[in-house]
Amino acid sequence: MLKDVYKRSLAGEITADDAMALLKGNPFELFETADALRREIAGDEVTFVVNRLVDITDRCVIGCEFCSFRNNIGYEMTTEEVLDSIGEAKAIGATEVCLISGVLPKMNVDYYCNLFRAIKDKYDIMIHALSPMEVYYAAKVSKVTTAEALKAFRATGMDTMTGASAEILVDAVRAKICPRKVSTADWVRITMEAHGLGIRTTSTIMHGTVETWEDRIEHMMLLRDIQRKTHGFTEFIPLTFMHENNRLTDVSQGASGMEDLMVHAIARVIFGRDIPNIQVSWPKMGVKLSQVALNCGANDFGGTMMEDKITTAGGSKYGEYMPKEQIERIIRAIGRTPRERDTLYGMPR
Repeated sequence: MLKDVYKRSLAGEITADDAMALLKGNPFELFETADALRREIAGDEVTFVVNRLVDITDRCVIGCEFCSFRNNIGYEMTTEEVLDSIGEAKAIGATEVCLISGVLPKMNVDYYCNLFRAIKDKYDIMIHALSPMEVYYAAKVSKVTTAEALKAFRATGMDTMTGASAEILVDAVRAKICPRKVSTADWVRITMEAHGLGIRTTSTIMHGTVETWEDRIEHMMLLRDIQRKTHGFTEFIPLTFMHENNRLTDVSQGASGMEDLMVHAIARVIFGRDIPNIQVSWPKMGVKLSQVALNCGANDFGGTMMEDKITTAGGSKYGEYMPKEQIERIIRAIGRTPRERDTLYGMPR
């Protein structure tokens, strides 16, 4: 184990240069150090949430280069269809619904407020929804500020916000993979507005397109800076790029398995105590690599999902739903203790 790195991580002293040096060293020493930090910061429990992902529509006007999902069919769910999907999730004990949508002019502030009200009127469930991009465009078409939009969303039932649309928070990279998406500055501003209103969010990275390790480290350092100012992130989720069926297919074949593990490990080292929860994405990495990542710094297995059309459209072969009992078996198989959580990492209500 890299004892000096371990101590400096716990003290919050890791620099970008430190991170780059670690990535050039022995990866197995990095994994061992990250796992020791995980044990110190998060313990031996592996958390997970019983949830459902609902993709409201595949229609979107943004057109990101990496997207394999948008505008394939052109479907839009009605409010009743969304409610039916949540009812199916409640039947298996879900405590969270994660609402994902594209960007359309009709999806303004009133659209989302009406949807949130309808959900809360019918179900006792945490609404984890939208992203800085969706907030930005809903506010724009409604001719209000993003802060005003967030206040309205919170008042009508949105509990937490996703950290999606971050991809890589380096504008030179964004110009290549999502040029019509919000800028880094707008993503940061909207996220911090949400935190300031008491809306906690996840944080993410999508790695494996055209970015460098330097870009990935810059992204993580920016997230750490935000967290030190707001303490609003619940977790960090590395999302490996699914390379099939999109305009980047011939540009990148995605990250290697070793890179996936190194992203989880270096995140644990960089974030230290600042962001204590590092999540694996089993729909993207598969069960076996996710089990390894849980021994390379990660401590959260994500959720049951029930539906992940975006990941399967990008080429995932790992399924869209995993029952709670199966998650528990997978966690016990690596000698760890499973614990069901809610969206905010407390015990389910």
